[in-house]
Order: sequence, then structure tokens, then C-alpha cells
Amino acid sequence: MRGELAGKIIGALVLAIVAGSADAEVIQIRVEKLAFSPAQVTARVGDTIEWVNADFIAHTATARNGAWDVLLPANTSERLILKSAGAMDYYCKFHPGMVGKISIAE
Repeated sequence: MRGELAGKIIGALVLAIVAGSADAEVIQIRVEKLAFSPAQVTARVGDTIEWVNADFIAHTATARNGAWDVLLPANTSERLILKSAGAMDYYCKFHPGMVGKISIAE
């Protein structure tokens, strides 16, 4: 009886995890002509940001608060899973005039 109950609980937890991750989105931000496009996006905790660097030079997506620093070599893409809510301003360390913002909801 106890084993059956434990199995049901584990099954429910697995289902909740799978269902929760199914709602997550991949939000693409292009890096092109020395700009992030779109420069501002709205996302949720668990979503993935994918930066696609279409420029011929490297860039970064660096959080102003130091939470993350993503290197984006030329003609590549990199991903980051959002782990906490809040407004995240970011920039390119190589080109400080390149700025963006991600508003992250729970």
C-alpha cells in the first residue's frame, strides 16, 4: 500500500515537471548591425533566451548586475535559461552602446 502511494506521488511530480517545462518558451534575440533585436523582451522564469549573432564580429550579452555573461562569437547562437524574476538590463562588453532589457515574470 505504501509503495503504491509513493509511486503515485512520484508519478504526479514527474507529470508536474514535464507539464511545467512544456510551457517554457524559447525567445530569440538577433544580434545584427551592432544591435540587439528586439532590444526589449518579456519572458517568464523557465523560458530560454536564444541570442543569434548574425554579425561578422563577436559580441556578449552581459547582465549589468553580473548574473550572467554570454559570449557570442560571430555567426553563432547561445542560450540562457531564465532562473529568476525581475528586470534584467544587459549590454555588449565589446560594444557598450549595444543594450537590451529582459523583463522576467514568475
